[in-house]
Amino acid sequence: MPDPFPFPTVTATLGLPLLVPWQAQKEFFLNEALSILDAVYAHGIDGSLPAPPANAPDGASYRVTAPATDAWQGRADQLALRIGEAWHFVVPREGMSVFDRSAGQLLVFRTTWQSAAAPVAPTGGSVVDAEARAAITQVLQALQALGILA
Repeated sequence: MPDPFPFPTVTATLGLPLLVPWQAQKEFFLNEALSILDAVYAHGIDGSLPAPPANAPDGASYRVTAPATDAWQGRADQLALRIGEAWHFVVPREGMSVFDRSAGQLLVFRTTWQSAAAPVAPTGGSVVDAEARAAITQVLQALQALGILA
């Protein structure tokens, strides 16, 4: 008798749990997948923290920063999602972006999470042209670092 077809247990990109025909409690796996999609699709996180906050509600999502501690130990750079009163982790993929609502900034994953730094504003005076050119160069470099410009 040939070996049965090997079913993957999760999707390749977001790690969503897959259902198999003989699986019990399918609603648990489907609900988990929908909760992950709900959290990740919005492209928004509540903040960036090294440890889970006390009493986080279901649906809360955070970027785990280093040095990760407590229940998030060893999960630096991952997204922590609160689902069913437990933490679920999503490993970011190259090019993934999220908006950190607490910091008010866009983060893009390129080997690590990155954000664009604000350029130094020109101050005026006799070197306005040189300062304006430097500021424009910094803006272009920040957009390139995030992959917005090639």
